[in-house]
Amino acid sequence: MSDQPITPTLDRVKTPDDMKAMSDAELCQLANELRAETVSAVSETGGHLGAGLGVVEMTVALHAVFDAPKDKIIWDVSHQCYPHKILTGRRDRIRTLRTEGGLSGFTKRSESPYDPFGAAHSSTSISAALGFAVARDLGCEGGDAIAIIGDGSMSAGMAYEAMNNAGHLGKRLIVILNDNEMSIAPPTGAMSSYLSRLYAGEPFQELKAAAKGAVSLLPEPFREGARRAKDMVKHMTVGGTLFEELGFSYLGPIDGHNMEQLLSVLRTVKDRATGPILIHAITKKGKGYAPAEAALDKGHATAKFDVLTGKQKKSPSNAPSYTSVFAETLLNLAADDPKICAVTAAMPDGTGLTKFMERYTSRCFDVGIAEQHAVTFSAGLAAGGMRPFCALYSTFLQRGYDQVVHDVAIQRLPVRFAIDRAGLVGADGATHAGSFDVAYLANLPGFVVMAAADEAELVRMVATAAAHDEGPIAFRFPRGEGVGVEMPDTPDLLEIGKGRMIREGAQVAILSFGTRLQEVTAACEALAAKGINPTVADARFAKPLDRDLILRLAADHEALITIEEGAVGGFGSHVAQLLADEGVFDHGLKYRSMVLPDTFIDQASPKAMYDVAGMNAEHIEAKVLDVLGVAVIEKRA
Repeated sequence: MSDQPITPTLDRVKTPDDMKAMSDAELCQLANELRAETVSAVSETGGHLGAGLGVVEMTVALHAVFDAPKDKIIWDVSHQCYPHKILTGRRDRIRTLRTEGGLSGFTKRSESPYDPFGAAHSSTSISAALGFAVARDLGCEGGDAIAIIGDGSMSAGMAYEAMNNAGHLGKRLIVILNDNEMSIAPPTGAMSSYLSRLYAGEPFQELKAAAKGAVSLLPEPFREGARRAKDMVKHMTVGGTLFEELGFSYLGPIDGHNMEQLLSVLRTVKDRATGPILIHAITKKGKGYAPAEAALDKGHATAKFDVLTGKQKKSPSNAPSYTSVFAETLLNLAADDPKICAVTAAMPDGTGLTKFMERYTSRCFDVGIAEQHAVTFSAGLAAGGMRPFCALYSTFLQRGYDQVVHDVAIQRLPVRFAIDRAGLVGADGATHAGSFDVAYLANLPGFVVMAAADEAELVRMVATAAAHDEGPIAFRFPRGEGVGVEMPDTPDLLEIGKGRMIREGAQVAILSFGTRLQEVTAACEALAAKGINPTVADARFAKPLDRDLILRLAADHEALITIEEGAVGGFGSHVAQLLADEGVFDHGLKYRSMVLPDTFIDQASPKAMYDVAGMNAEHIEAKVLDVLGVAVIEKRA
């Protein structure tokens, strides 16, 4: 017997090519080691854990059977991509996940050729995979296109639009439905019930091992069992499976953690599939790590944690989060107003609506990952006489923009948009940044757009929105904790379109929109040491603008600076339009607008991202000095 130490299977994998010569038993061992490596890495970085653990075996099988990067493996949303990154030459950097200069927490085309399509929003994978398949058939380089989409992502209409088109085109395309009965929140809707029916009956469960594929694709010994299982499914659902009606050959359900089954199915499909095929794989989110399996969200997103206990290492805070402030305020208002209701798109916990859902079950609606529907559903609620709060992350509201315009704004329906994760959000990077909502909402006629400077202002804005029945209204707030200000016991309603003065000064005025007000205050303290005392105002509203306040600031100061946590085209642009229309620039006003730069900023801490954006206190101080010419004088001295 050799005394040579056995090299762990994972250590032998530098690229997926190294897996081709492995036996099935070695691939099983590789999966075990990959799961442990994923847990270890995320314990140090934080991030999306449960989804990746649920697809470890699937990831190994896909890379063992297919030939990436020629074959395009496309992960829907891609919060399950950490095991994929480890196997595709990025293991040495996996402990830089979601950090400045490190690996993205999602697939990213510029990061690796093994990431053929970037994603961090759901339900895009089938459309993208079909695009790759058609490009291949039109003579471009490429092999198979494989989309791995979770059952939660199947609640979005885009997935069905893609499947309908794929069935019509008939191209060779592989879709793997990763059915873990868990997206972020528990699954909702008819689709979830439908998938459950596909494998709930005991007789069908007994036959599922035999039903490994469409009959024409299977070796002869399996065909009769497959026919029986398929016939049973047809009796369970009217007219055959939904997927077959859309033009896909349906294969499954199979055990997504059984390496033997996965390898057998994928090899058969690779060798024999012709048109579009859907493989229905049953998996368990958080699989193989007890703390994740026991968590309500199955370890979906986690801070750094202790591997042995699963206990997360979160920094203590004395201030409540903005999300919790919104949630508590809405709860209090709903207690006195039975018309207040809430809508979320698969994010009841992330948007703070979990308690609302528990207390007011009939007035809270999780519509699944379907932002377009969430917006128009809210519009219908408003038209029907309710006071709906549509609570979405800024980055996800983008997905329902046509509905915001066509179904809400044009009809002047009083939908209240609670826009969470406004501004730069940190580790999730550019895909989740709330950079554009001010610009794309404030250009809509009749829309009211607010931004809270602190958590007390957020309370007032929620109450103001609840009382506003004249048309659509939105208020935005960032991720994370507030600043620790005193909270109002009974919030005063804000006068629509009116800001507030924070401090009176001279020479230069700073007009802040949103939570950069704290950085403005810090900048003013530094400027005071230089003998400069700016006037500071909180705009509160990007639309309608406080015309009187803005024109007074312009008239009484030689310079005016606006600052906002959003892209060009938002608050500052509207202020500039007002000043131009009023002829203020003809009188020599120096105007500067501090906005997010015209680039997508990669993941880092929020402070580091705002450093890149040039919007922290030192940058505000420098902007004031520059507009007054003080910086030039100091350099000469």
